[in-house]
Amino acid sequence: MKFGYTVIWVDDVMKTVEFYEKAFGLVRRTIREQNQVTWAEMETGETTLAFSSTNEAQMLFPNGFYANDITQSPSLIQISLITPDVATAYMRALGAGAKSLDAPKRQAGGQMLARVRDINGVLVSLVSG
Repeated sequence: MKFGYTVIWVDDVMKTVEFYEKAFGLVRRTIREQNQVTWAEMETGETTLAFSSTNEAQMLFPNGFYANDITQSPSLIQISLITPDVATAYMRALGAGAKSLDAPKRQAGGQMLARVRDINGVLVSLVSG
């Protein structure tokens, strides 16, 4: 078994894709619309990061769910993006509209780490490779 992809359900898939392109330099791979659901995939290496419309989540989880919300505390899951320059990636993300949680800081093992929240409230860590 291998990890295939992560799906994040969001209210505005296209706005989210554009944010991830601007904030993190990711490249869109696939965008498709079908039955009022928008699906997008981003190039991230071997694992795919995907976004789908919240209205799809409403169909898949009819008993309800907790949506990501930038005005609320973050969910306990994060996307980690590896970068050779955490400080520059952090500033780029903030410039694109991300909200800072942790400024770049060297960790005990020597790795640099910063955390932001994307425009949907999703936690994103920027980690040195």
